[in-house]
Amino acid sequence: MVCGAVAVTLSACGGPGGGGGSGAKSHAGGRGEAARTSAPADPTRIPDVGDRIQRQIPSNSRQVLAVYGEGKDSADSTVVLYTKSGTAWEKTRSWAAHNGKKGWTTDHHEGDKRSPVGVFTLSDAGGVLDDPGARLPYTQSGSFQAPHYWAKSHWHDFDYVIAIDYNRLKGSPPNDPTRPLGQSKGGSIWLHMDHGSGTSACVSVSKPAMEYLLRTLDPERHPVVVMGDKADLKA
Repeated sequence: MVCGAVAVTLSACGGPGGGGGSGAKSHAGGRGEAARTSAPADPTRIPDVGDRIQRQIPSNSRQVLAVYGEGKDSADSTVVLYTKSGTAWEKTRSWAAHNGKKGWTTDHHEGDKRSPVGVFTLSDAGGVLDDPGARLPYTQSGSFQAPHYWAKSHWHDFDYVIAIDYNRLKGSPPNDPTRPLGQSKGGSIWLHMDHGSGTSACVSVSKPAMEYLLRTLDPERHPVVVMGDKADLKA
C-alpha cells in the first residue's frame, strides 16, 4: 500500500498494517605465520558497495546516503551520509535506522513489507510540521498525518519525510500518488521518522537525523540514496 495523504493508503511506510592484504611475517611457537592486515579503503568509492551498485551512483552526485541493512530478512539498518570532496568520499554522519519489516528485496511489490534494493535520487520532501530549513523542495501539509487509529507510536511517523524516488514522479510532493511503473510495483517509499521498529517498505531514522538531513541534502549536490542489505550492496 501507499504511504500518502489518504489514511487507507498510508500503511506502506510503517503503519500497523502494514578485502585483505598480507603484512610482515611473525613467529609463534617457532613457526612463521603471515600477519594479515586490512587493505586501506579506496576513498573514491562508497565503502562496502560492490561494482554493480557503485556504477549506478550518478557521476555528478556529491551526497550519498547509504543504508546498510543488517540482513536480507532484518528490519535493522544503519544510515551513513557521505559527502564528496574532490574525488574522495568522506563519512559525515551516521544513525541507527529501520527498514522494511521483512527486510529487503531486489524486486519490490506492493505489500511485500520489504524495502527495495538500489540507487535512487532524492528530490522532494515534506511533512506535517513546518519546513525546518530544508534545501530540497518542501511541502507542509496536514495530509501527511498518520491516522490516529494506528498505534500511538506511529502518529508522528510523517512529521518529516524525504521521498525516495522509487516509482514516483520527481518534482512532486512526496504524497503524490502517481506511480509510473504501475500500482503493483508499490510506491511512496520514504525516509521518515522512526517509531522503534520495522516499516512496510520505507527507511526510518530519529527526528534529529531527519532534521539534519533536511537541512543538509542539497539538490545542487544531486543527492542519492544507496540502500539494501549488506550482502546485496557488496554483490
